[in-house]
Amino acid sequence: MRADREPRRPVFDAHLHIVDPRFPLIENDGYLPPAFTVAQYRERTAGLGIRGGAVVSGSFQGFDQGYLRDALAVLGPTYAGVTQVPATVTDEEIGSLDAAGVRAVRFNVRRGGSATLDQLDRLARRVHDVAGWHTELYIDARDLPELSATLAALPAVSVDHLGLHRDGLPHLLKLVEQGVKVKATGFGRVDLDPATVMAAVVRADPTALMAGTDLPSTRARRPFSDEDFALIAETVGEEHLGAVLWDNAAAFYHIDTRPRFGP
Repeated sequence: MRADREPRRPVFDAHLHIVDPRFPLIENDGYLPPAFTVAQYRERTAGLGIRGGAVVSGSFQGFDQGYLRDALAVLGPTYAGVTQVPATVTDEEIGSLDAAGVRAVRFNVRRGGSATLDQLDRLARRVHDVAGWHTELYIDARDLPELSATLAALPAVSVDHLGLHRDGLPHLLKLVEQGVKVKATGFGRVDLDPATVMAAVVRADPTALMAGTDLPSTRARRPFSDEDFALIAETVGEEHLGAVLWDNAAAFYHIDTRPRFGP
């Protein structure tokens, strides 16, 4: 999909990062990402048809909420936040973040910076009870079996980047059949064939797959390419494309506004 050609349908970018050096950043394993501001994100995605999305907190942002509040205020109501909060977060803070547009809590099993897995069940249920938030995991799908019973029992869950590894696909699909959502993102950081996994997820549950850029693709072997969206379109087919590009994620993040086609 060329950047200068508008796609036929609007896109909800289900996974993007904003890195704003005006707000605190934390080195992770010696890595500190370069800036990737809202303005840079808009410039990079111009022409891709993106009309909304989910701004996801990274390991390098820890529990800071300032950057996320700022980004959501600038991006507008078709964007939602996915944050990291400590297990000690108060109901008042959850409510305040919800009012700012946050719609999910993230557990970064891969990189850290979030609450820990032993806090998963209690914290996931708390944020859902208080504000209706769902839970997102950055996790290698090979590690899902030890969490499968907990995840299947939670109100709403998604897994980042197609579960990262081909050997985890059976575990991922078992959870998809139980209602877990999957992000078709980060093709440059996975050890699997994205088309194979996307097709399997759609067969298991057409409402489960959500497309995104993973921009700015920090630490990935290769960054997001516009052609990644073309692969998604080719794989899921015309029947499911509208849902994968917009409807599935918009419903998951409680975005009520459906944008028009075109620029």
